[in-house]
Amino acid sequence: MSATWKLYNRYILWAFYAVAIVLFLAWIGPIVGSQKASRLIQATVSGILVGGIYALTGLGIVVVTKASGVFNFAHGFMMVIGGLLFWTFYTTSEVQVSIGAAALLAFATTAMFLTTAVDEPEGFWKERSDNLFIKLLVWLNIPQLTRRDSLLKLVIATVVLAVLMTIGGATFRWLHAIVGTVTGAILLGLIIERTAIRPLVGQPLFAMVLMTLAVTEILQGFVQFAWGPLDRTLPIFGGIEALGIPSPIRLDFSPTIDGLIIVRTELVVAFILAIAAVIGFILFFRYAQIGLAMRAVSENQQLAQSVGLRVRGILAAVWGIAALLAGIGGVLQGGATSVTPAIGLVALRAFPAVLLGGLESIEGVLIGGIVVGLVEQWATLLFPGTQAGPELAPYIVLMVVLVIRPEGLFGEKMIERI
Repeated sequence: MSATWKLYNRYILWAFYAVAIVLFLAWIGPIVGSQKASRLIQATVSGILVGGIYALTGLGIVVVTKASGVFNFAHGFMMVIGGLLFWTFYTTSEVQVSIGAAALLAFATTAMFLTTAVDEPEGFWKERSDNLFIKLLVWLNIPQLTRRDSLLKLVIATVVLAVLMTIGGATFRWLHAIVGTVTGAILLGLIIERTAIRPLVGQPLFAMVLMTLAVTEILQGFVQFAWGPLDRTLPIFGGIEALGIPSPIRLDFSPTIDGLIIVRTELVVAFILAIAAVIGFILFFRYAQIGLAMRAVSENQQLAQSVGLRVRGILAAVWGIAALLAGIGGVLQGGATSVTPAIGLVALRAFPAVLLGGLESIEGVLIGGIVVGLVEQWATLLFPGTQAGPELAPYIVLMVVLVIRPEGLFGEKMIERI
């Protein structure tokens, strides 16, 4: 019996899959047939638009996973903080952003950026390396800031960023919000890498994954403490109608299709910006020098270090870029709906997109995001009044794909040789 199973198991499994597909189509076919064509088309369009944001969200997760092997569960609340940072600068600019707060944010981000690489202490620091306080400063790489070139960069960057975050009042609130969000998001990523991830280098990978869960709870508490539980309206797409673009977009194909197709303009703009961000990062990852270094580190950290690459600095840059992508995703999601702690749940729906496309595939997350968006919107249409769309259907698709192809649609199949 066992010999027969080994010989024919592949054919038996594919026969089982074929029967399951036929039964599924026989069950879902009448439900789909009872829907109006206009509603099916609208669900498809909405699914593609929502999938673009899922793809951008998943991209930030893939970047960290590809470079360090850590599955970042904190990405959702990194999105929340990015959206709230944008809201803070965008609305505060109606009065005036505090120059002191802006300078402090700029100083902290620049200092963290300049101290990402760890060098051997010299002179004064090396002589007193047995002092616990000095050890702490060396661990934070504070000696790097005492160098003349680093001090100059720190002062120039702090002044420039602080001016960009405060100049002009409400007239330049878009500039304030963009610069402030980018600065704050990068600082968040660098802090997480420095304080939570770097101390666990060399430890079991599972410990790092659990650490990201702990970071999630810390970020959630920080959001509640700093901004409170209320939703924030982010009217960044409020000027669309002034450009002559209707809101919402109404498409009438009668008499070919019975019914209007209504598409939210905010989702269209968010989709375009999200896809532009994904494509921009793909080009950056493939052709920029830091992108090439990130690719080298993602392939083999020890080999990359042996050829002179500063792996720790590159990993810090990876977390900074992932936080920046999370911030962009939080702003787009907040502009399309509202800025709320519930945005953190978007990352949970992006996880199926990541695993569907493949954990190591940056291009695959784009396809995975759109597929998950389509499945979610179709399930919401076909099973109204239930949570089948956002909470069930994407994970069923994920389970089916992982059973058939565990590495995902575009992931790399790992083969270990003994």
